[in-house]
Amino acid sequence: MKPEPYTLRASTLRNWLRQLSFRDMFALALPVLLIVGAGFWFAARYIKPAPPDQTTVSCGAEGSAYETFCARYRPLIEPFGVSVNLLTSAGSIENLKRLADPEQPVDFAFVQGGSVDSRPPGLLSLGSVYYEPVWVFYRGRPGLERLDQLKGMRIGIGVEGSGTRYLALQLLAAHALTDDMKLLKPLGGTAGVAALLARRIDALVVVGAVHSATVWSLLYSEGISLMSMAQAPAYARRFPHLSMLTLPRGAIDFVRDIPPRDISLVATQAYIVAREDTHPALIDLMLGAMKQAHAEATVFQRPGEFPKADGGDFALHPRAARFHEVGPPFLQRYLPFSIANLLDRMIVLLVPLLALAVPLFKILPQLYVWRVRSKLYRWYGELKDLERQALQDDSRRPIAEWLDDLDRIELAVSRITVPLSHADYYYQLRAHIHMVRRRMQGFVEPAGLDDPSTPAPQAGTSA
Repeated sequence: MKPEPYTLRASTLRNWLRQLSFRDMFALALPVLLIVGAGFWFAARYIKPAPPDQTTVSCGAEGSAYETFCARYRPLIEPFGVSVNLLTSAGSIENLKRLADPEQPVDFAFVQGGSVDSRPPGLLSLGSVYYEPVWVFYRGRPGLERLDQLKGMRIGIGVEGSGTRYLALQLLAAHALTDDMKLLKPLGGTAGVAALLARRIDALVVVGAVHSATVWSLLYSEGISLMSMAQAPAYARRFPHLSMLTLPRGAIDFVRDIPPRDISLVATQAYIVAREDTHPALIDLMLGAMKQAHAEATVFQRPGEFPKADGGDFALHPRAARFHEVGPPFLQRYLPFSIANLLDRMIVLLVPLLALAVPLFKILPQLYVWRVRSKLYRWYGELKDLERQALQDDSRRPIAEWLDDLDRIELAVSRITVPLSHADYYYQLRAHIHMVRRRMQGFVEPAGLDDPSTPAPQAGTSA
């Protein structure tokens, strides 16, 4: 007759469960869980909270490239569940003041390179995003090539708080054109364009991208010329934040031949600056938006040249440095943003948890064995002491009283719950109790429990 194939029956499962002492396991697991929970709580204090559902960007004046790019960022960020609040400003200087003011709820801002006298603490750069050429437009026929040729003219140098004004004053001061401040007008943007076309000023300094509304409108205006800076190489050497650019003939409009000749320009770069405590998830979203908004080619940049891992006047944010080097975080390449961000935060918690849990759970089985057997070890101590006193020659107690004490020990041992995996130690103790009883009754030769023929397990013995 063939044996029946082995199947897992209810009796087998019950036998397996009997080999475990859930009370002992709970007594040991509870402190371990408390320790791991304490490590979890400690790590949670230092992990960033969930990302906010709103971010604020300080942009620029109406018609500026800053305003244009801010408008591009919004549809690139908001699909991830974060609304974008855009603030208009006079320009770089006002943006920096907002970022440095903890009372202002601003996370990001456009900052013009070279517009910082002293670096405010707690601000980091996410990189440069495009070139910002210095455009000098003036009324009259082409031919001016040096800023000192503007001497005696009324010049619009940008409004207070703008990076244009800051850079224009630097360049004009190098030509000693800042002595008469009455000729330098706080005009810029669309207001500056209107003033130049209305002959209220004779020249206008603009710092901005080629596609900004201010630059584009003046390039197509009749009677307005663009200065080609013959001293552009010297500016690039003297001012570290400036570099030399060339606007090729016809690059703006082939049909109308705008500009009618190659134009030498100098340019700084625009940077996105963030507060150091801005949530990392918002940093990642802004970096992704920068990548998409600034990667296209223009007359001054190649495809994919921007954004760059260039901090400018500020230190580069660590997450930005990693983004420019290897791209978006690994999880965000394959998972939705919310899930990737959650897992990224949880990984921070796993480090201390694993550091605590691995060694604790490694010694937990040994602690479990010790706890189970310790219930039996304590009765071996009483048994041995009882035997020693009962078998002394000068013992004055009757043997019946010693047997009553032995019955008490046996009754207590019989009530001990021991899992099946340690039942051998349990029955060995019962056998030793029976052996001591027989000796008391005179059925065996006196011998201590230390007799090697019936060794008792020692405390701390492992299975």
